[in-house]
Parts: sequence; C-alpha cells; structure tokens
Amino acid sequence: MRNSHERGVTLLDTVVGTALMLLIFLGIYAAFQLSVDVVSTNKARAGAIALVDERMEYLRSLPYGSLGTVGGIPPGSIVQNENVTLNGISYNRRTLIEYYDDSKDGSGGGDSNGIDADSKIAKVDVSWTSRFGTRDIVAVTRIAPTTGLESTVSGGTLLINAVTSTGAALAGAQVSVVNASSSVNLTTFTNASGTVELIGSPAGSGYQIVVSKSGYSTAQTYTASAQNTSPDPGNLTVSNSVTTSSTFAIDLLGSKTIITYSPVQAGSTTALFTDSSAIATSTNVSISGSAARISGTAPYGSGEFQTTPFAPAYLTNWKSVSWSASTPTGTSVIYRVYDAAGANLIPDSQIPGNAAGFTSPPIDLSGVSTSTYTGIRVDAILSGASSTPSVSQINIGYLYGPVPLPNVPFTLTGAKTIGTGPSGTVHKYAQSLSSGSNASVTVPNLEWDAYTIAMPAGTSYDISSACNPQPEGLSPGATMTSTIYLLPHTSNSLLVDVRSAASGALLTGAIVTLTRTGFSGTGTTDGCGQAFFGGLTATTYSISVSLAGYTTYTAANAISVSGATRYSVTL
Repeated sequence: MRNSHERGVTLLDTVVGTALMLLIFLGIYAAFQLSVDVVSTNKARAGAIALVDERMEYLRSLPYGSLGTVGGIPPGSIVQNENVTLNGISYNRRTLIEYYDDSKDGSGGGDSNGIDADSKIAKVDVSWTSRFGTRDIVAVTRIAPTTGLESTVSGGTLLINAVTSTGAALAGAQVSVVNASSSVNLTTFTNASGTVELIGSPAGSGYQIVVSKSGYSTAQTYTASAQNTSPDPGNLTVSNSVTTSSTFAIDLLGSKTIITYSPVQAGSTTALFTDSSAIATSTNVSISGSAARISGTAPYGSGEFQTTPFAPAYLTNWKSVSWSASTPTGTSVIYRVYDAAGANLIPDSQIPGNAAGFTSPPIDLSGVSTSTYTGIRVDAILSGASSTPSVSQINIGYLYGPVPLPNVPFTLTGAKTIGTGPSGTVHKYAQSLSSGSNASVTVPNLEWDAYTIAMPAGTSYDISSACNPQPEGLSPGATMTSTIYLLPHTSNSLLVDVRSAASGALLTGAIVTLTRTGFSGTGTTDGCGQAFFGGLTATTYSISVSLAGYTTYTAANAISVSGATRYSVTL
C-alpha cells in the first residue's frame, strides 16, 4: 500500500514539473520571438530611413527646374514608383513633387503677384511589409527657387475634391491623373481638406481622373466610347492660367444578397383509392371498384381506415379536407383528422367538431397549427347494413411556400448614370447575374445607390412580389438582403404596391381590383404589401384599392399595362 502511494505522488510531481517546464520554455520562446521581431523591425525601419534620406539629399542637389517626376506635374526625370532592395528587405519608394501655393502672399486668384507656383513640395514615402502588416516612413520638404524669386509656370491648375456621400471632405483618397497627350500619369492623395491641387498642369483636354480609397467606391471621369458617346462626367480640360475644379463622391462599399423564391401558393393533394397504397391502417376495409368499402357481404356492419400522412413541403397553412364518396340509404361515413402518426386526434380547439366527426365536406383546417401539425391523417369510419358506403378519394387543401427557385437569371442595375449612348442611358452599375444553385447570390463591393432587380428578356419568370419594392436603396457600407418572389412569365403583367400615406409602410391585406371592359380581377396584397396580376392584355385598366380603416383609392383608366408594369398606390 505504501509503495502504491509513493508511485502516485511521483506521477503527480512529474506532471506538475513538466507543466512548469513547459511554461518556462514558452515564456523564453515568446521573449526570443519578441526580440527577433524588434530587431527585424528596427533593421527594416533603419533601411527605410536610409532610403528616404538618400532620395531627399538627391532632390536637394538638383537644380530647381529639374525637380519633377516622370509623368508628374511638374515633369522631370525622377521615377514616381520604384522597388528597392536593401539588406535583403524589399521596399517600395514613392516620390511626389508638386508646386506649392504659399498663403502668405495670397492663394489662387488672390495671390498678390499673380503667381501661385511659389515653390515645390517634395514627399518621399518608403513602405515595406512586415509580420504586422505594411509599414512606411514618410518625409516631406519644401524647396524654394534657387534665385529666391517666384516665376510664372505655364499651364493651369487642377483642383480635385474628394467627398463622402454626405459631402464631407475625405482625406487620404487616392487620386490618379492621366493625360496621354501631355505625358501626365501620376498618383497622389488628398490632404486633410480632401483636396489635391495640381498647379502647372499642362493645358489640354482629356484629363482622366480616378478617385478611390481602400474599402470605398470609385468615382472617375470617362472617355467617350462607342457604347458611351456622351460621357458624364467626361474627362477634364485644363486651360492656361485657369483653375479647373471637379468634385468626386466616394464612400464605403456595401453588399447585397438576392434570394429568389416562388411565392406562397394554394396547393392540394389527393388520396385515390384505386389500390391500398393511400391507406396507412384499416379494419374491415377493402379496395373495390377504385374505392374503399366495408369488407365482406351484407349485412356489413362497420369498417375504418386512416390515410397515409399528408405532409406538404414548405407548408404555410392548412386549408380544408374534402372527399368524394357514395353513401346509399342506410349508410354513413364519419371523417376525423389526426396527427401525422395517426395516434392523436387534433383537438376541437383547432378543428371545432373534430371529436364528433364530420359527414359533409369541407372540414375547415384553417385553425390547425402548422408548427405542431406538419402532417395530418384523415380517419374514415364507414357504417352500413344491406349496402356499404364507398370513398373514392380524399382531398387536402393547403398553402405552401415560399419555395427556393435556383439558377434564376436577373439583372441588377444601379440608378447612377455615366452618360448616354446608342442604346440610351449608360448606368454606372448594370450586371447580369444568377441566383445560383442555392437560390441565393451575394454581390460584394457595391457602392451606395438605388438598385433595381429585373427579369431579362426571354426570362421564364415575372417578379410577383419583392420586399421591398424595387428600386431599393443601399446605404454606404450597408449589408442588404432582397427577397424576390417569382411566378411564370406572361407577356403583360402588373405589380401593385400599396403604402400608408401617414407612415409610408407597406400595407398587407388590401383588396386590389383591376378592371377594363370585359374584365375584372381581384387580388390581395401579400406580406410585402403587393398584389400581382399576370396574363393581362396590353391596354388601359382602372384600379380600386380598399382596406379597413383607410379611404378607398380609385383611379379610372389610370394604368397602361405593357410588358412588366408597376404601379404604386398610397392610402
């Protein structure tokens, strides 16, 4: 016993000792790793500083007139971007040189001597990639003319403003300026006021501007093309001694998920008694003449059977039970409704009178909970003497849906435009998409806009409802889900949405009546506050909309239906 105790203590000591050693070694390793990271970071930082200093000394050694970059404003022989390796570390070095307008003698048109190119600003940015992300060292210097006197430079001034969707100045936005005819090709960034001022821009047309920022949308000018013959905004033109100003709005990117369904629809399932396959259990019942009857011969007595379960997919609401039966004089059939297992009678609280049973169709199932009773069975008790009753079929009515519809093609179009062409308006965003095998597609990197989902020409479907109605606004940085309900396509259709005048909310349960000579159709707005009419004629219709508690809306000959037409009503 003593030896066993000593062995246990030794094992415990070993476990504790091992754990302590592990903690010590992990601490040593972490400290070592930290020291390596510190050394590596300091080494990379020292290299970056050296590269910045090297470039700054070189710039200061150049004549004032030679201070410029390839493709820059002012132009020169210095490369804007270059990759440099130093001490085994790869760096990117950017050099930016711009004219500077000193406010001490007035800015822009208010300059006391009419010269706004007072000096030059040189900025050198050296960046590298570390374990902790991208790091950089930046140095900025101002270089005055060597004579100490300002001199007039040719060209005009480009003033680019970057703002958000609300009009707030956006600092740090990347601005790309390209003009092939003037050999300008530069990239710079907006200052704290959200502006880039390029003094001395060569006079000429065709300045293409692109404003962007990581995680943001992009705004730009456009070059005329065969598809966009009148771009808006078009490329900018710079004139001598004139400031050309333009503002570009960009903001955080969002995303939109589109899900395609068929809407809730009426369905029915019929149990036919041509054989016993529709019967789950039975007592003294047989199949004869395509009907269920009491077995044997007169006098018959009674028999009973239960159907196999009715369990519709995507069940929304139970509606009714009906049947086709023959009950000669002196015979009867009593019907009752059970759960899917056939063990429990659905209570009278959900089907009034179910315990006693029913002899005349239909049985109202609208009060039956679809969450409790995802399936049901119908029980039939047959009674007869000299003859037997017979049941040829039992029908179940229900509502089902929405059902996912995969691989539905559609178009997604933004409201923003960038010009016009032979085909009409050119939208900034217009794409053909598909809901895919999962009946759902997510479109990333969308800028704030109002987007419309539509069915393309030759499609198999019409949009019968959409929560919310199209177009649907996407806010900056927002994530949105749009659920689209579809019905088989017809040449002419009408989608009506009904809203409250007081709150703007979509109204469910409004009765919508559509009429024309020889036609009258009625629909009820669904959970999305919309009613759909398919298979219409391309002509003019009158409309009436009513809902308890609201003033009835009527409009005679107000809707001209042609193709997929939409109409909005406010109560």
